[in-house]
Amino acid sequence: MNTEKLFKTPLSEAQIKNSDLNHLECNSGKVTLESFPRRIVFELTNKCNFQCIMCGRETVDFETTDLPVSAIKDCGVFFPYTEEVTLHGWGEGTLHPKLGEILEYLNTFPLLRKYFVTNGSTLPRITDNIFKHHVDLVAVSLDGATPESNNSIRKGGDLHRELNSVKKLIDEKKKRNLNYPYVNFVMTLMRRNIHELPDMVDLAHELGVPEVKAVYLTIFNEALRSESLVDKHELVKKHFAEARERAAKSSVNLKLPEIQGECYAGARPHKPCAFPWRDLYIGSDGFVRPCQSSAEHIVNIREYKSMTDLWNSSKMQELRRRVNDEEQMSRNCRSCYHSTCANWNLNSSFIQLGNEFAPEWDVKGAHIAKKELMTKKEQAKEA
Repeated sequence: MNTEKLFKTPLSEAQIKNSDLNHLECNSGKVTLESFPRRIVFELTNKCNFQCIMCGRETVDFETTDLPVSAIKDCGVFFPYTEEVTLHGWGEGTLHPKLGEILEYLNTFPLLRKYFVTNGSTLPRITDNIFKHHVDLVAVSLDGATPESNNSIRKGGDLHRELNSVKKLIDEKKKRNLNYPYVNFVMTLMRRNIHELPDMVDLAHELGVPEVKAVYLTIFNEALRSESLVDKHELVKKHFAEARERAAKSSVNLKLPEIQGECYAGARPHKPCAFPWRDLYIGSDGFVRPCQSSAEHIVNIREYKSMTDLWNSSKMQELRRRVNDEEQMSRNCRSCYHSTCANWNLNSSFIQLGNEFAPEWDVKGAHIAKKELMTKKEQAKEA
């Protein structure tokens, strides 16, 4: 399937065998798996220090929670076989109070890639952990090549501050003569900023950032409808072409989504999805979801004695059985807007008005997670 690719780094024999088996089981549609997840995504927290105008979490009320470290350690049975752990979700993962402890634990599995997406504001205080615990990939979200654009979209952001932090990170990487972390910029494209995509490529080149990835804006509230790039084919083509030209000249790797009408998915609700085979996504409330872009709660990790039992539970098997079946797939999958799997021919991939979306965290789960993070002394004080 075209949606099952992961970043390439050296793998152990056990990881390679698991990857090969996972490919076979995915392509054959097997629902009970002998392979383990190739990637595990931990939404460390749903807290964020920004209020970005396009973020779905800004349109709902919820109780914040941090994923207990124990949930990550419970997945340790997978880590000798899993290729990548992604610390990413609807919050700023680097705000987790025990981030250092988490990275230190994950680093005990030397060939397990560690990857997080960040708004860049915390880079100065986590730089030591990045190098000490071998974080392989750092994706920095920026939504404009000028302060006027970026800071108006990313409320709480400061383009000059974030770029300076990235520069210091890359300078430190050179100083230490290390080949990690791989850094890229991720830009959410909308009417007001798409013209700055070529300039973002130039910024990346100037700083020594090897890659720029662009994703389309998803509309979660009516106020942003005018910012959508749905049916703006010529506008998109124009700026994509200029960005490609500049990327070719500067050797920056540019990743762009398909132009509407040119996606190979045709009229299907989404591209063939490999996530239920390849990935295990655990939200900060302790619920497994199909992916970050789905509100569907599949299973609660606390209901299973082991993560291997959860991985092949009846509900996970059901998800694999129906995710690519147009007759049986869930409503969330039918209106998929995930940057990897969405069918960009469809208006529904751009506009989610009236749909249930991912930030529907379980309140009870939030309370449990908070308690699990507290020390016994803190629990007694709260009681």
